Amino acid sequence: MAEFIKLYNENPDPRKIAQIVQVLRKGGLVIYPTDTVYGLGCDISNTKALEKIARIKGIKLAKANWSFICADLSNLSDYVKQIDSPTFKLLKRSLPGPYTFILPGNNNLPKEFKKKKTVGIRIPDNNIARALVLALGNPIVSTSIKDDDDILEYTTDPELILEKWDNLVDVVIDGGYGDNVPSTVIDVSDGEYVVVREGKGATNII
Repeated sequence: MAEFIKLYNENPDPRKIAQIVQVLRKGGLVIYPTDTVYGLGCDISNTKALEKIARIKGIKLAKANWSFICADLSNLSDYVKQIDSPTFKLLKRSLPGPYTFILPGNNNLPKEFKKKKTVGIRIPDNNIARALVLALGNPIVSTSIKDDDDILEYTTDPELILEKWDNLVDVVIDGGYGDNVPSTVIDVSDGEYVVVREGKGATNII
């Protein structure tokens, strides 16, 4: 049974954030709000948790293309090779925001992602998501939760999310209704800027 925890984006309760971080540190899975759709995430450094998400998604962990949710650009160099000045400026003016940027990964990537040449970095414009990452002290590996409904691809109601995911995750955060449009994905890994998926973020930033 998942815990259902209400948090407010304007001012997330630090005690509740600390409670959720304890769950993440123990290898728990958390569904949380972002500035786009709700995400399913775990501690980047917990192999068992990463494997759990891979099982739920029905994919091999080595083949997973998940985003790293960061609090800001300060820990970018932990996982990303040095990027040129125009790319950094693009990130700086677009983030926090509804974008996932695909960047060249470096040798510090967790062992589960060592074979990957690139990594998707996401800094949501959502205080709950960023507060979790800050309190955890490292990124959350994240994937968006899909719906079985053909018309509505993403579940937006936290209570319906709880109903569906109750036995699969440890915590569902109620941060209010989510969006049903995902982030815009832009590949900036090799100097060329390529829009991989049009989403909530405007594409005229590149």
